[in-house]
Amino acid sequence: MSRDHYIKLIEKELLPYIQLTSSNPFDPIFVRNQSKSWKTIGNGNYAGVFLHGSNPGRVVKVYGRSPEELKKEIDVYKRLGNHETFSNLIAHGENYLVLKKLEGITLFDAIIKGIPIPETVIKDIDRGLDYARSVGLNPYDVHGKNVVMYKGRGYIVDVSDFYKDGYCSKWDDLKKAYFKIYQRFLLKLHPPIPFFIVDRVRKGYRVYRKLKKRRG
Repeated sequence: MSRDHYIKLIEKELLPYIQLTSSNPFDPIFVRNQSKSWKTIGNGNYAGVFLHGSNPGRVVKVYGRSPEELKKEIDVYKRLGNHETFSNLIAHGENYLVLKKLEGITLFDAIIKGIPIPETVIKDIDRGLDYARSVGLNPYDVHGKNVVMYKGRGYIVDVSDFYKDGYCSKWDDLKKAYFKIYQRFLLKLHPPIPFFIVDRVRKGYRVYRKLKKRRG
């Protein structure tokens, strides 16, 4: 499928049939999709992500708020260029990005389903983050829900906050938990762990970070 035809599908069959809303800026966007040809495959704090069956190698990320963030993400992808750990920016419009689709399961979901996470995944992510720093970016908000693994390799699916300043400890904290707890006690005989337990750990970690930040 040509790029022009794909853009027409976005403009005519996707954008007029979706609504992206949110009552809380800290919660993910709520997606209402009435398109007959586009499937919703994800949603985050700023955008919804959609797939058209005619081109499974591409996804469209449509921003529902903070359009200034779209411009920043475009700049991030231009700086990253072509690197195996990240997606590629194919095209963009007024409120959307067209990206290469990254296959895989998030580390968050892998833990829930009992799918082992090999150390190669962690090393791949570290290599990708080092590369991002080398091109002047600041890897920010990297965590188990925006990192995926596929056939034993690791990929970063969300780079929207890589323009921000300051230090974000999320990935470093996840790595500590991986080597000190996960690799020692869960990796070899990885049982499925119920969602409510994993989600409770995630929320507890958020509270911990807030308290730690206040204490300075």
